[in-house]
Amino acid sequence: MPRVKQTGRNMLFVIAVVSVYLALVISPTDSTADSSYVAAVYEHKVILNPGPRTPVSRHEALQHMQKNLDIYEEQAARAAQQGAQILVFPEDGIHGFNFTRSSIVGYLETIPNPQEESWNPCTEPERHNNTEVLQRLSCMARRNNLYLVANMPDLQPCPLKTSPSSTCPPDGRWQFNTNVAFRSDGLLIARYHKQNLFFEQSFDTPPEVEVITFDTPFAGKFGLFICFDILFHDPAVVLVEMGVRQLIFPTAWMNALPLLDSVQFHSAFSLGANVTLLSANIRNDQRIMKGSGIYTPFSATYHHAWKGDPEEGRLLVARVPVLDPLEVKQSAAKEVEAGGVESASSVATDSGRCHQDSCDDHSPDSVHPSHPTFISFMFHDPFTFVLLNETQGDVKVCNGNFCCRLQYRWLLQDHKELYALGAFAGLHTVDGRYALQVCAVVRCGGLDQSSCGQEVEEAESKMDFLLEGNFDTKYVYPSILTSRLVLEQSESLEKAPDGRVTMKHSNMKGGLVTTCLCGRMYHLDNE
Repeated sequence: MPRVKQTGRNMLFVIAVVSVYLALVISPTDSTADSSYVAAVYEHKVILNPGPRTPVSRHEALQHMQKNLDIYEEQAARAAQQGAQILVFPEDGIHGFNFTRSSIVGYLETIPNPQEESWNPCTEPERHNNTEVLQRLSCMARRNNLYLVANMPDLQPCPLKTSPSSTCPPDGRWQFNTNVAFRSDGLLIARYHKQNLFFEQSFDTPPEVEVITFDTPFAGKFGLFICFDILFHDPAVVLVEMGVRQLIFPTAWMNALPLLDSVQFHSAFSLGANVTLLSANIRNDQRIMKGSGIYTPFSATYHHAWKGDPEEGRLLVARVPVLDPLEVKQSAAKEVEAGGVESASSVATDSGRCHQDSCDDHSPDSVHPSHPTFISFMFHDPFTFVLLNETQGDVKVCNGNFCCRLQYRWLLQDHKELYALGAFAGLHTVDGRYALQVCAVVRCGGLDQSSCGQEVEEAESKMDFLLEGNFDTKYVYPSILTSRLVLEQSESLEKAPDGRVTMKHSNMKGGLVTTCLCGRMYHLDNE
């Protein structure tokens, strides 16, 4: 069973299951013996430019950014005092957001490519002009003897006289949303340009996908990506399928219940991809930005502010295991997961869909008593729902050929909240375009079925359940979110070669807000 410890709004759970992509086989020893490191992430209440759409001088931009960097200095020292070996700051944490292409120019620095040039901005500040932010970050890492990752805007010149297919903007420069990583002596060791922009008119999409990693002596290889990237194949899944087990994730994440709350989906990605994810978010209540964490397949240390909590930054520090690189195999295999749960794993095939005339009684598509279904929108998508009105039950719901099954038992029979099981398979097209297969149990916003799919943050009802779906993808991310946005981890998670994913949980600690198996159909995103 998971062990849960709560201190204020910081949570630690230690889980009894290891989840892997169906194409990956875990080695007998998943983490290096007696090997761990101390990681830190800082959730930053960014000091914003009150007029981001008005151009400012370089001097004015530096004055603004130094205010945020002063806070970074304080937190880096605090992290070092707690033994942190690597520290991650959030996306947009130095400069803010909502700039235009022209108004951000004063904030830009040209960041050299560490793959082409070895440069320590702290010890060699005169080598490149207008690199004050890089110099300060470099010295921050050096002074505190830790690896440091931050996010900042980058300017790269590009030639105007190029082929007609060139992506060079008309003004002759690229502007990128950029992660920079520094070694503990201040050396610039990695630069990553964000691939998947989220309505960021001040930035360009890089001409080629960048898959960027850097090595450390304490945990091996780390991979870099940013915010919206986590919902897409490139580069996040590319890194995972390369065997990179430690991922760094600066984000300015706007929470979107009931499926994409920050701690909910970021922990689900960590578990579903079987990786450590160091997630540093912005704190901005007006934009519903909050929720940071240090997530591993075994544990999670996270902070999610609640209504009425002071709007302030939060440093999280945790010792986490070093995860061995995964060995990618092309044949089916079995592994025993922590906690004694045995599951089959193999390369996903196109036979994941299961039809009623060809499935055994344990499949989501096997025949169950019929329950009335209805359509309600959740996260802007038309889910097919069935209400959970009995004290216990075994129900199925399908959206097209994709079906979900739920076995459930309420812990209190006189609960007064309305719940539903929902299924969706299709292309999500609002604020992004990505293909999904989702099985979700949600608490409805009210007592009418039309409220199912609305945002809910609190609940009292608890259930023991088995949630199952037959997925046409090997990329399935599991989550359980309870009242006041507290995570719980399932007691078992099984993935079968035919695409069936089964999540079981009992003795729930908090009222259920939502539990979800979120499948990503990356190969259908552009159809």
